[in-house]
Amino acid sequence: MKISLIAVGKTEDKYLIEGIEKYLNRLKHYIGFNISIIPELKNTKNLTEAQQKSKEAELILKQLNNSDVLVLLDEKGKKYTSVQFSQYINKQMIGSVQHLVFVIGGPYGFDESVYKRANSSVSLSDMTFSHQMVRLFFVEQLYRAFTILKNEPYHHE
Repeated sequence: MKISLIAVGKTEDKYLIEGIEKYLNRLKHYIGFNISIIPELKNTKNLTEAQQKSKEAELILKQLNNSDVLVLLDEKGKKYTSVQFSQYINKQMIGSVQHLVFVIGGPYGFDESVYKRANSSVSLSDMTFSHQMVRLFFVEQLYRAFTILKNEPYHHE
């Protein structure tokens, strides 16, 4: 199985970039993982919220294959503990999923077309975080999930 993260807009803060890179290097030992960045839309002040979501949706959906399992990182998604999330990842691997794709949307969330294409959605918290921070939190949780699955001493219960 391969896992990808698609995110709208680049990460700008150095401390977040360093944190993301730290966990990307750690993840290499467990799974093929990559991050795809969709550039932020230009001239958004001339677009409505719905138009922005629609344009972002086109760019997100363009990156997917029909066989990809799409999981939205969405505030309304299913909440997991770290152990439950590791079990979710394990279930996808056992279920012969070839490519598991997680997506972080733009500032207004997802267009209806992305919700319709999604296989599921996951919420990382009841709190709201910046889209840049969510990237770091997600790659750390993914790393944590693999250490849990391998019974390695990273996660403590």
